[in-house]
Amino acid sequence: MTAAVAFVAGVLFGAGLLLSRMTNPANVIAFLDVNGAWRPALALTMVGAIAVALPAFTIVRARGASLLGRAVAAIDRTRIDWPLLVGSAVFGIGWGLSGICPGPGLVLLTSADPRAFVFIGSVAVGAYAAALVPSVKNRG
Repeated sequence: MTAAVAFVAGVLFGAGLLLSRMTNPANVIAFLDVNGAWRPALALTMVGAIAVALPAFTIVRARGASLLGRAVAAIDRTRIDWPLLVGSAVFGIGWGLSGICPGPGLVLLTSADPRAFVFIGSVAVGAYAAALVPSVKNRG
């Protein structure tokens, strides 16, 4: 059941990325170009995603369990530490330079675009490297 729910969620997420054209790095880079040919489509996509996700997060937070009844650990949203800052900076720099983030990068793999393979390979190397750092590995 869990695998089926994850599969459906992934298909919906991928379809949303395709529908909003956020798999096109040029659209993402144009969103980040606030002084040039700015395109607000990504902001509208984010607002739509928040509108869909917020009720689910609110319910799960109140219940302390997922909709399938699995316990969900509360995340400390007040702690800002070096792994969070460095990870956020690396993510932002990579996103800004490539115009790709991990979700659209996975969708782009289906297009056989060499940039997608380089990007996802870099994500995999980064995830492996992060797992080697004790403070990141033990964050839970």
